[in-house]
Amino acid sequence: MLPNVNPRQMKKMMRQMGMEMKELSAKEVVIRLEDSEIVIASPSVSIIEMQGQKTYQISGGSESVQTSEGGGASDEDIELVASQAGVSKDEAAEALSKSEGDIAAAIMSLSK
Repeated sequence: MLPNVNPRQMKKMMRQMGMEMKELSAKEVVIRLEDSEIVIASPSVSIIEMQGQKTYQISGGSESVQTSEGGGASDEDIELVASQAGVSKDEAAEALSKSEGDIAAAIMSLSK
């Protein structure tokens, strides 16, 4: 927090300002984005409540993980595989799912 400030004094000042802080014991925090997830293992999580508004503060090491919704294939990838292999979009999506999103492998599997 602030250098040279006693933690006890800091808590007292926060109470005077109407702020309350609690620590949570969390094992993992997952933040889901549109196309990926941020996973924070063994995080330090604090809830700060002020004027009825809760703010969550999370710190720790993170790892970005690509999500695999629909096999991880975007509409563009599906269209590309479908046009290159000469198959339907459903077949292309299934091939991308089986190849774990590898476009070249999906095209090769459909071209056989």
